[in-house]
Amino acid sequence: MTPRWTTRPLVWLIRAYQYGISPFLGRSCRFQPTCSEYAVESLERHGIIQGLWLAMRRIGRCHPWHPGGYDPVP
Repeated sequence: MTPRWTTRPLVWLIRAYQYGISPFLGRSCRFQPTCSEYAVESLERHGIIQGLWLAMRRIGRCHPWHPGGYDPVP
């Protein structure tokens, strides 16, 4: 299990985005859970290396030509 102190700064940055920036942009993510929620969960569940990899893959799929839908963290 990855120590929490390695993922905490990234989770804090994502939470700052969720509460400080995202409300002004409006909901645009086509996935459930949203990409930022997915990133937090993947970091908490898989640690910094694999969590970042999963989050970046997910963000790469979040574009207008992808159908989106339900995509849970593995």
